[in-house]
Amino acid sequence: MIGCAALVTGGSGDIGAAITRALATAGADVAVTYLSERDQADSAAAGVAGHGRRSLVIRLDQADAEMPQSAVTAAVDHFGRLDILVNNAAWNIGIPFGDLDALTPQIWDRLYETNVRGPFLLARAAAPVMRAQRRGRIVNIASTGGLLPGGSSIGYATSKAALIHLTRFLAVALAPHVLVNSVAPGLVEATRMSRRIPLEMLEAIRCSTLLGRPVSASDVAGQVVAFCRTDSATGQVVAVDGGIFPR
Repeated sequence: MIGCAALVTGGSGDIGAAITRALATAGADVAVTYLSERDQADSAAAGVAGHGRRSLVIRLDQADAEMPQSAVTAAVDHFGRLDILVNNAAWNIGIPFGDLDALTPQIWDRLYETNVRGPFLLARAAAPVMRAQRRGRIVNIASTGGLLPGGSSIGYATSKAALIHLTRFLAVALAPHVLVNSVAPGLVEATRMSRRIPLEMLEAIRCSTLLGRPVSASDVAGQVVAFCRTDSATGQVVAVDGGIFPR
């Protein structure tokens, strides 16, 4: 991947920062987007520069239908190309499944605007560049909540299920030169999200995995890099979850 240019959305978060580091280590220049945490985005970009690669920080609100195109344009203008798009940014909220009244139309719409429409608009903006290069990789970060009836809320889980299916459709639409895949993490340890989960719930999650532990952000980043390197896998979803199966 030396010389490739990547755009990682949500690079200011724990998983996003791990992905930017992994891509930079593999030799890619990386543009990092953020919504409100500019300091964390700057830190992620500094890590890219620390590996001798070029970096760029871009503010992106995926709920704004105009900003995905602007973010892709900024990355292409800066690097002169775009080889990799990682749709990592997402919005989340915890609502018990049984509390249907709390899942308001406004919350539902924000989840889908950010978690589904945003990645689609980013992929649509990147597609002409990648097609012209006759090479590109798009990796969507989903969730095991998109594969099994679990997760923080019905709205969040179904938005991730939609993202997984969007991955398959984009793989069809952009073949043969642009490969599109998805990574579905389970609980990722040592992140801000995991630190908000009660200890008894964390223990229950650990016990539900074959490995007896959550995964790390670097585990997720490693699978992203693997998808960026592949020349034969497209339309696939890989769960990085420690081995969770329905019981």
